[in-house]
Amino acid sequence: MKNVICTCAAVFSLVLLLALSSQAKQETLLDSVAKGCEQELTTYCKDVTYGSGRIFACLYAYGDKLSNKCEFALYDVSIQLERAITAVSFAIEECADDLDTHCSDVAVGEGRLIECLEKHEQEVSARCKEAFEQVGLK
Repeated sequence: MKNVICTCAAVFSLVLLLALSSQAKQETLLDSVAKGCEQELTTYCKDVTYGSGRIFACLYAYGDKLSNKCEFALYDVSIQLERAITAVSFAIEECADDLDTHCSDVAVGEGRLIECLEKHEQEVSARCKEAFEQVGLK
């Protein structure tokens, strides 16, 4: 179970940092954990300051006390985030040449690479555009 929590926290942090998922999707994932782990969050993690993965660290610390409902919520979120990472990896692979050509001087993070590709939309390859559509980034 601790591996699921650790994986979930790492992947969740990565997706949030990449800022490639929509805000609504992020809130849905957070709501899923909040609902599934409500008892644990109010019992074990009530004094934990939100942010920087501290809530997941708290749940990890109490991994042997988590209910089945909470474990399932964390597992479900980890699967959803794994799919999101796969989609993002696919889009990055398909857009690698475009990123090199048009965005090599752009710093990674906070959606800057996506903004760069959108700025150069007329010059971006069909392969990259299709990948964006397939993964729901466009």
